[in-house]
Amino acid sequence: MSKPSALPTVVRAQAMPEGTMAVPVVIVGGGSCGLTAGIALREAGLDCVVLERDATPTGSTALSSGFIPAAQTRLQKSLGIADTYELLVEDVMNKAHGQAPRPLVRAYVHAVTEAIDVLESKGLPFEIVDGFLYPGHSVLRMHTMPEKTGATFMTRLEKLAQQDGVDILTEALVTELWVDAQDRILGVGYRRPDGQLEHLGCQCLLLACNGFGGNPQMVSELLPEMVQAVFAGHQGNDGTAIVWGRQLGLGMADMDAYQGHGSWAMPHNALVTWAFIMEGGVQVNALGRRFNDETGGYSEAAVHVLAQPGAIAWNVFDGPLLELLRGFPDFRDAEAAGALRTASDVAGLAALIGCDEPTLQATLDEIAPGHTDSMGRTFKRALTAPYHAIKVTGALFHTQGGLDIDTEARVLRSDGTPMPNLFAAGGAARGVSGRGADGYMAGNGLLSAVGGGWLAAGVMASQLKQA
Repeated sequence: MSKPSALPTVVRAQAMPEGTMAVPVVIVGGGSCGLTAGIALREAGLDCVVLERDATPTGSTALSSGFIPAAQTRLQKSLGIADTYELLVEDVMNKAHGQAPRPLVRAYVHAVTEAIDVLESKGLPFEIVDGFLYPGHSVLRMHTMPEKTGATFMTRLEKLAQQDGVDILTEALVTELWVDAQDRILGVGYRRPDGQLEHLGCQCLLLACNGFGGNPQMVSELLPEMVQAVFAGHQGNDGTAIVWGRQLGLGMADMDAYQGHGSWAMPHNALVTWAFIMEGGVQVNALGRRFNDETGGYSEAAVHVLAQPGAIAWNVFDGPLLELLRGFPDFRDAEAAGALRTASDVAGLAALIGCDEPTLQATLDEIAPGHTDSMGRTFKRALTAPYHAIKVTGALFHTQGGLDIDTEARVLRSDGTPMPNLFAAGGAARGVSGRGADGYMAGNGLLSAVGGGWLAAGVMASQLKQA
């Protein structure tokens, strides 16, 4: 067998190599989108193969907190949480300033509920994140594993997929899409660890692979404001789906959309959850001044933090908020790495930050119950000594733009017509965050991944059974 090209390639109008095996569905990418789709296909009685580039399926999900927003789930109802599909759709649309594709948002919102209910019925121990609301959410609806990590969600999801008979081939880097003269996908070529090229045919193909946050050239081209940001996502986000899309003349949408985070501990490279902000914490710059209404969201906060002197800020909070933070594994990791600093009074906090004490004191004086500051933030409580602080910068987590799709996750050509048997979801497809960073609502990534994977699988199953 020949050595493959190192670059994503489309092989047009050629028959696949003689003897190529075929399956009903090939899924490129073994993250939460791909595995969810695989489980849904097996529920429908269809065989599929998931091709995963890494030795273990992880993807962007494993680096996240694993929080999935969903409305009207069995779990939500059992806890007496009143929510509706329509309310979640409106929350997504409002956070995206009306720029998200409403029909797709609605399709994902319905699909993610079905996905979570089925996954829970098959043994995944979902819980609802309690105690606070992330920016944009009207009710408690974040579904997560007891450990509150995306890594544990992925571990359980992979185990369930294997139990259900999903074939997962790891260390299989897909480099080729084979397409006939009528734009029908014939199959893929993928590279194995020894460098050899193997092929697999299919009747339907789902791209559940990646965004482009780990591709510096694409970030420079499409997200210039984040060129200097730390990339805190999965290195597999190399833009492969975008490269194929450009070669095939496919439509793209929301290419300047992304999820940033304004609370990436430096130099410890650890995430500090935004929960402390929602319960009264603040960010100050190196001068001891606040610079943003932090409750707007952690994604857009990345841009604000990067605009500060030295591209850094300090998370400032107190004892009650420290106890809240210690309930999150990401924070415990950051604290264990030495990110947490403590000062007994304002003078000590100013010394930690390196700012003027009177300036910092004036900043803290504004944090008073019921006070609304000049940036529009209303505080519920004051911060009290001793104070805690963590030095942070802005980070890029994952992109939210990608291949344009319809409400059935079918990939669209640049003229808006659907490809015959090519589907996309998760990081490979456009998201539901509109444009830029500030349209991202917490959980949108997994709403698109889990909801999108379930949606795509249902449509592929229906299409194949009708064939």
